[in-house]
Formats: sequence, C-alpha cells, structure tokens
Amino acid sequence: MKYLLDTHTFLWFNEGSPELSSYAKAVIEDIENEIFISIASLWEISIKTSLGKLTIAGTYDTVINDVIENEIGVLPINFAHTIIQNKLPFHHRDPFDRMIISQAIVENMDLLSKDEIFDHYLANTHIKRCW
Repeated sequence: MKYLLDTHTFLWFNEGSPELSSYAKAVIEDIENEIFISIASLWEISIKTSLGKLTIAGTYDTVINDVIENEIGVLPINFAHTIIQNKLPFHHRDPFDRMIISQAIVENMDLLSKDEIFDHYLANTHIKRCW
C-alpha cells in the first residue's frame, strides 16, 4: 500500500512521540508499504521552524536525512494536484493541508493523519484517513 504522511505524523514518527498512534507507527515501519511525505510538508516545517513556531530535533537542514534514513519518498507538487486543490471545498483554509489532501486523492494514497477534518474531503472518495 501507498501512504502519504501528514506533517505532524512525520514529525511525531521522527521524534518517537507518544502522540503517534500505534497503527500509524506500524504502517510506517512495515517494509511492504510505500511511505511518502509531501514537499508541502517539508515547506511547512521550513517555514514554521524559521518563524520559531515549531521546534524540531536538530536543524531544518537535517530533516532530509531523517526522510532518507526512514526510506520515505518525497512527493513533489504537480499541476494535477493543484487542479484538485482548486476544486476542494473550504472545510478549512490551511494551504498545506489542502495540498496534502489533494495529493492523496490524485496519487491514490491513504493518508496517515490524526486530523479528522480530512474526513470531510475524503467522504466521496475511496481514499482513507488512517490513524
């Protein structure tokens, strides 16, 4: 299976946080699964750490090492993702979340996220939010 990580899921997994569900941890650690993080999540982490709104272990420029070491693929943003994002209803206005959900839909990936707001976007799709 292919899974897309929400930003907090990646951070909690990377930091070994008890906030990460045991299910999400098991999915990420299962070598049979393909795990991805959106470039939008990396952009979000970059912005929030530079503004002092997010503290991570190490510095931002070491985040890519964590991605590589955990064999997580980086999903770029393409035009098809922006088309879906453009058509999404405004259940909320977080641009990073809106791009992540758009990518999950286009790429046919289940989403690993604690954020229940995603369920509204996925109601008429076969994509699942797992936690």
